[in-house]
Amino acid sequence: MAKASNRKLPFRFYDNREKYLMFVTTCSEKWEVAARIGEELPLLVPRPPALRLFDAGMGDGTVLTRVLRAVHQRFPTVPILAVGKEISLEDVRLTVEKLPDRFYEHPQMVFVATNMFYSEAPRLMPRNETALADLNWHVFPLEGNTTHDFDLQIRKKLQPTLASGWRIKTNPKTGNPVYERPSVVVIYRKDHEFVLDDIIPRSGKVEGLYDLVLASQPYQARVSAEAKVRNVLAPLARALAPNGRMVVVQSTGRDPGMDIIRAVWPNENPFVTPRRDLVKVLQAALKDEQPRLRCMAYPDSRALFRYSLHTLPTEVSESIGTSTLMAAWNAAVYVAQIEDARLLPVLERGVYLDSTSDVLRKHGGLWFTNEAFAVVREGT
Repeated sequence: MAKASNRKLPFRFYDNREKYLMFVTTCSEKWEVAARIGEELPLLVPRPPALRLFDAGMGDGTVLTRVLRAVHQRFPTVPILAVGKEISLEDVRLTVEKLPDRFYEHPQMVFVATNMFYSEAPRLMPRNETALADLNWHVFPLEGNTTHDFDLQIRKKLQPTLASGWRIKTNPKTGNPVYERPSVVVIYRKDHEFVLDDIIPRSGKVEGLYDLVLASQPYQARVSAEAKVRNVLAPLARALAPNGRMVVVQSTGRDPGMDIIRAVWPNENPFVTPRRDLVKVLQAALKDEQPRLRCMAYPDSRALFRYSLHTLPTEVSESIGTSTLMAAWNAAVYVAQIEDARLLPVLERGVYLDSTSDVLRKHGGLWFTNEAFAVVREGT
């Protein structure tokens, strides 16, 4: 009976690894998101003993590592505590593979990954006693002082350890992946352990307040504003330190990507919560509880930014190759979060490639528009 019930669970588009990885490697979204978050760095006021950063969904780590480079550029001598939430073992693996150069350039950095819920991850503390008793807390000090040293240890020693801690199961009510066991891995350079002693998290003793929170596409587009606030944005806003800033990034659908989608599904409208709607709901939800929080929707001139499909100049002006069409189609359906159940009949007909080609020729390429807004806790 259990197997039959699992087949009826809703398909979660963001859990489709192949589409995700193709999107990440063929589009510039991660680069542009990191650049947009970097614009907020001059406004940060970190508190001793470290600048604390929380990534509310690391993905493959591209955004986080690019932001960490920008943080080093602005705060080269300030210790960093970087905490990332990620349920996917593959994404945690991809992220830690990008860290050796960060530990080399910024040796006074502590990196933490966890698979906990949004309400738990900032404090690295499970909500119930059963989960707390099963907490898998692993500390991994890196030996040596070169990127080669760090890479070898991460690849040969840390990666096998991660596999046992990042097992997931499916929530029978929602179909969402959840952890089997709450896990935390703490990584830092052993030769800087003395200086980092006040920064290295200890189980049950994490303040859980951050100077910068990254929230790039942290929820499903079609979910209501109330659910996005309750499950994601409110817990993250509560984790802001005095003068802390949360930068939220989401898709708008105001771009040629939606032209591709509506050529196939004319009435499709996945982006149901524009940033101003979310800001109003979040502000109302936390008005009494968090009176020092300010939500800033920003004007379009500051909030909106583009990212593009990677193409060569001649790929669109001349003959458009099948690989380019497939990459464009994949990017469009990924951003619009179209489920496989609806994709299969369209793929069988094949007309989607004609529609994709028409859009690329009309616009001379393919781009998408994201929007950003900020939540700030006023200093005390």
